[in-house]
Amino acid sequence: MKKKNLFIAIFLCLLLCIYVYICAIDAIPEKIIIYEGEELNIKKFFGISIGHKNEKTSVLTSAKENSDDTINKNVENLEVKLFNKNVKNIDVNIIEKTQVIPIGLVSGIKLYTSGALVVGMSEIKGLDNQKYKPYERSGIEEGDTIIQIGKKEINNANDLVNVVNQSNGEELNIFYIRNGRKEETRIYPLKTGENEYKLGLWVRDSAAGIGTMTYYEPKTGKFAALGHGIADIDTGELIDVGNGEFITTKVLSTIKGENGTPGKIQGSINDQSQIGIITKNSVFGIYGKVTDISKVNANSGNLMDVALRKEIQLGKATMLCSLDGKNVEEYEIKIEKIYLNNDYDNKSMLIKVTDKRLIEKTGGIIQGMSGSPVIQNGKFIGAVTNVLVSDPTQGYVVFGDIMIKEGTAN
Repeated sequence: MKKKNLFIAIFLCLLLCIYVYICAIDAIPEKIIIYEGEELNIKKFFGISIGHKNEKTSVLTSAKENSDDTINKNVENLEVKLFNKNVKNIDVNIIEKTQVIPIGLVSGIKLYTSGALVVGMSEIKGLDNQKYKPYERSGIEEGDTIIQIGKKEINNANDLVNVVNQSNGEELNIFYIRNGRKEETRIYPLKTGENEYKLGLWVRDSAAGIGTMTYYEPKTGKFAALGHGIADIDTGELIDVGNGEFITTKVLSTIKGENGTPGKIQGSINDQSQIGIITKNSVFGIYGKVTDISKVNANSGNLMDVALRKEIQLGKATMLCSLDGKNVEEYEIKIEKIYLNNDYDNKSMLIKVTDKRLIEKTGGIIQGMSGSPVIQNGKFIGAVTNVLVSDPTQGYVVFGDIMIKEGTAN
């Protein structure tokens, strides 16, 4: 009996080891974007190595805990080995060192979705005065984006309303996006007392707000802003951008932040001029191309390198922001923590505002400052992303190298 229990225990341990290795290998991405000179940040595990493809003598990652995994500029393909057996290949896109001009200009944002975003659902009253839910068994949920009905492409909310009203109550074949995947369903529209047909879905196709332009890249004409994505106010999901504009804004007032209550910059984006077009909305910011450089005040004398995260130090740094929408000023901050291995969210560094001028004006970091560039030792190191509600003098910054990589990725 003891031998049988021992055998079972050994067998279970073996299964656990196999499972751990499968998870470790599966967690290694097949495609990596890396900044030139950056370390290859892949978690070490005994027996797993990563090296140049077809070059057994060049191993970049091993079981050693303190090895220097700086990737060679010319490497394009790597292979993952488990005890010298190839189990996976990695395609590496290495971005050359980049120079940008930090901006710090508060601007307006207009986003338009790729389709009609479902933001709510409700019962609707039919011609018999009874309440119905046409969507009830369709599987559609809040956060889904309707992109097509039958053969008709849905670009906005008006497209959806028109197609539904032209249906005469016949079943509609609806295509929508959920978590990046295209799904399909069918719904019978219901005729209402207003002599219209409805699905019972509330949809939205646009969003607007205020944020800060982080940098301008003269070589490509690209810009980045916010340091975080724009989510729909109802669903909390990132807006899937069809197109958008980055525009000038007229700052109306600045509300000072207090412990427990974030402050904000209030402004108007009506009748303002276009600065650039927005092409991407991601968790690390919004990205696009500048169309009117005269609106940006991108002084070529401020061109600077993007720092590698290993170059960033605790202590003094500065941030750029404009509280009036026109004049950009530099304020002192202190970097209190650096999360070197964080590639998953926009909380790469914890900072504290130390400049008495900014604290007096705003209480610290306020809404609208997201995207304010942070500089240390003459290099761009990141952008302000979040404020701590409990202490407006503290907030988070995303690494500059992450923003550069995100702006390069499709």
